[in-house]
Amino acid sequence: MQRSIDFNCDLGEGCANDADVMPFISSANIACGAHAGDIASMRATLRLCAAHGVSAGAHPGYADREHFGRRALALSREQIRSLLHEQLERIAEIALAEGVALVHVKPHGALYNQAAADAVLADAIAEAVRAFDSNLILVGLAGSRLITAGLAHGLRIAHEAFTDRRYQSDGSLAPRGQPGAVIESVDAAIAQALAIVRGESIACIDGTALRVHADTLCLHGDGSDAAGFAGSLRAAFDDAGVMVRCLQR
Repeated sequence: MQRSIDFNCDLGEGCANDADVMPFISSANIACGAHAGDIASMRATLRLCAAHGVSAGAHPGYADREHFGRRALALSREQIRSLLHEQLERIAEIALAEGVALVHVKPHGALYNQAAADAVLADAIAEAVRAFDSNLILVGLAGSRLITAGLAHGLRIAHEAFTDRRYQSDGSLAPRGQPGAVIESVDAAIAQALAIVRGESIACIDGTALRVHADTLCLHGDGSDAAGFAGSLRAAFDDAGVMVRCLQR
């Protein structure tokens, strides 16, 4: 059984939960102004990270606020590079001004899910991250094409698993529109999280079993009781003797 895990959450996306979630997590993925967020929200979230000793990361997504970055788009390699560079440059400038180190990059929404399966897109993202700062950790779906691309470009990577999402038997996430894809029960989310940390199988949405290796576990910050969810998960980790530790450069 793993004795430590990073616990991350997507923040700075306009929800009211950020300050309440922050005490329970170890890494924050901060929206960079494309799918959500703005200069003020980035600054506020970075300050919360500093106050709570939480690692700060960029959470770039498609510039598609109408669909919250969850609509799949087809962009060229150069467009992907520009998309990421603009967002990374924006948050890095604010982080520098706030004296906060930017530790990792985790793509958001459709960009993340597409890159998990699309080797060409994954390579473009990894190339863009390396070109911006080769010391950043690239976070991707465990075992996915994005992880492979990050390694190929010499980046440090972090395999990510999800506490509040059901999986398909191939290791991909069940689409949000599919009934049962989002785990609403705190007890079910805790059971899945602990099973992943222990190296045990989890139940996929079709009932099959799957083992997922993870360096970091994600809880989405846009749930109605994200703070309560986060607190319960953190308490479960503590009770199980699992140390929550942040990603580090």
